[in-house]
Amino acid sequence: MNLEALFDLFRQARKLCGHQDFVVIGSLSILGLSEHFQVPDDMTMSNDVDCYTKNDPDRVFDLLAALGENSPYHQRSGYYLDAVAPGLPSLPEGWGERLLKVEHDGLRLWFLDPNDAALSKYARGEPRDRRWIQAGIRVGVVSLPVVSARWGSTNFLDADEQQRARCLVEEDQAWFALVKAGRQPPEPEPR
Repeated sequence: MNLEALFDLFRQARKLCGHQDFVVIGSLSILGLSEHFQVPDDMTMSNDVDCYTKNDPDRVFDLLAALGENSPYHQRSGYYLDAVAPGLPSLPEGWGERLLKVEHDGLRLWFLDPNDAALSKYARGEPRDRRWIQAGIRVGVVSLPVVSARWGSTNFLDADEQQRARCLVEEDQAWFALVKAGRQPPEPEPR
């Protein structure tokens, strides 16, 4: 997935719903920075674009038949719109003010900050989330000190999710200390 393909999807969305502001969260939110550096493949492997219409979040659900999973658009392009609600992921306070805006062709896409996305991914804790986070750490767009600083204001689902996420952050801190010391360890075991 790349930024050009993402804008193609949202041009189709605009035709169907009239909105021109969309918020992209999840893995593909990293594409908000793609005009500034070469995004690692491990960060753009997803084929589902987690998003919502910025000014009317529920409106995005009306687009699923035409642009969602197994839609004609998905079958043609290989990727699809995955409608989400703004309150779905575990995110820290202030995440909405840190959205990164990219404009093309009258469309405004708002992308989740990579550190905020990393917190949400630590909360979910799936192996693909860990690959995304570690790729971001390697290229410097995910900062473990920033993630730790935002930890206290993150809205976790419950204490268990918070504890699991904390363990994953600690594992990545130990992993990255070895990377920085020049002793490239094996990838941490996904939980």
